[in-house]
Amino acid sequence: MLPRSGPAARAIPFAALGLSIVSVQFGAAIAKQLFPVVGAVGTTTLRQSIAAIVLLLLFRPWRNLPPQKTWLTLCGYGVVLGLMNLVFYMALDRVPLGIAVAIEFTGPLAIATLSSRHWIDLLWVAMVIFGLLALLPLAGATQNLDLLGMALALAAGVCWALYIVLGRGASAAGTTQATAIGMTIAALVVLPVGAVPALPALHNPSVLFAATAIAVLSSVIPYTCEMYALGRIPVRVFGILMSIEPVVAALAGWIFLHEALTARQILAIAAIVAASIGTTLTMDRGSIAQDMKDHP
Repeated sequence: MLPRSGPAARAIPFAALGLSIVSVQFGAAIAKQLFPVVGAVGTTTLRQSIAAIVLLLLFRPWRNLPPQKTWLTLCGYGVVLGLMNLVFYMALDRVPLGIAVAIEFTGPLAIATLSSRHWIDLLWVAMVIFGLLALLPLAGATQNLDLLGMALALAAGVCWALYIVLGRGASAAGTTQATAIGMTIAALVVLPVGAVPALPALHNPSVLFAATAIAVLSSVIPYTCEMYALGRIPVRVFGILMSIEPVVAALAGWIFLHEALTARQILAIAAIVAASIGTTLTMDRGSIAQDMKDHP
């Protein structure tokens, strides 16, 4: 049973968010290796569909359906979730993992900036911006990047910002119910465009096994953890803490995809991690306490 008060209770949402970040980026690295078989769209469809089935079986949301007033937000959350994963995988098919996530992070960064309450928050945001700029190949290498891939990553960033806002509202319906229902809606969003590319996986057990692993790593674990964290961490803190995503993405790309880290990328990692630590140390404890009161 999870503690309801004290330091342990305050730490659980942050631990859940950390697990989510690691899981989703390592899952993305594995997913990219599946693209040559079923494509980015097919991989997205397999991930979303399998994840929806797993979550429905685990949480059985029909036993305790959310209040009617939350369904509009839940539907918006599910649609945004489906689109976010679809355009991100399409971007990942064209640009390296670390760069795709760095560009995508403009969404959470915008949330963090617009939700800022104190001047010190702007310092952490500035450090994140510095880190992201260092991650991007701006010094004479941009011509090697696919412009459509960069645009798709940016679109994923817009969806990510909407996901944070809508996910926080959807969490009022309950962590497990919102996650299962949202993932089911997301699967229905991508199914019309990805059903045909995904069909080869049904005749290849190894591909189906890999797709199941991707669904668990990239959807079941992270979105359950994020939904839990979204209801218990202030939006501004959540947005800045998500800055560690490009760091983990770069590491996952290095481990699984052999995308080597440069000195500039290491400097970027240091800046982003420092910003994440800084925002955690200087967060408004009163805001977290109120959020935990509002979202027990």
